[in-house]
Amino acid sequence: MAPKLLLVGGGKMGSALLSGLVTAGWAPIGDLVVSETDPSQRARLEADHPGLTVVDGPVEAADVLLAVKPDVAEAALRALGASGPRRVLSIVAGISSERLEVTLPAGSVVVRAMPNTPSLVGAGVAGLSGGMASTSADLDWAEAILSAVGAVVRLPERHLDAVTAISGSGPAYVFLVAEAMIEAGVTAGLTRDVSKQLVVGTFVGASKMLDETGQEPAELRAAVTSPGGTTAAAVRTLEFKAVRSAFIEAVAAATERSRQLGR
Repeated sequence: MAPKLLLVGGGKMGSALLSGLVTAGWAPIGDLVVSETDPSQRARLEADHPGLTVVDGPVEAADVLLAVKPDVAEAALRALGASGPRRVLSIVAGISSERLEVTLPAGSVVVRAMPNTPSLVGAGVAGLSGGMASTSADLDWAEAILSAVGAVVRLPERHLDAVTAISGSGPAYVFLVAEAMIEAGVTAGLTRDVSKQLVVGTFVGASKMLDETGQEPAELRAAVTSPGGTTAAAVRTLEFKAVRSAFIEAVAAATERSRQLGR
């Protein structure tokens, strides 16, 4: 009997979505099957989800979640054969829905999404767009899967490269800033443990303020910045060092790299 959903790829993002779906009520036995070529990954998935069917080859299924590396995405779909899926949700970076559609039987639907690594803790955000043959019902189906691990934003596919650069790569930018702030605390005389605790707590609290107050980031920053105070001195230094410009250029570079991957 075909599963309700076949997950092709059981790496970090595939595993995160699998765990989210199980938490949301999908049954490891019957609803879900995972196709994963790495033996160690298969063993881990089987240990984490008792009774889950994990295979190393293609499985017939109407609905597929494609969560593999870009260089094997098209081959992975072709391996499913002529009786391949009716509908595919791809979370593969950079590969357009059009490129995936031509590897599938005529009439198949592709929906593309770009989730991010906070999905691993149920706090992800994903951009979602439909391919040429997709309907609103197909987008609803895909959103139901992705919402098991976070928020979903629908937008045209032409914007997914920018989504990749902002939210897909974005956690790395945040972690880089956290690294720098922890190191700065150590340089200022704090122990590394204390500095990390302060930085992580600051990130969590500031994120909650952004999420819950409804205020713009500039408003929240201004509220902390007293004239002639410590924050004003710090922000002046960051602006002098062109940190804002560096982030803009970094996102532009990531957007262009995402476009290159899709060519």
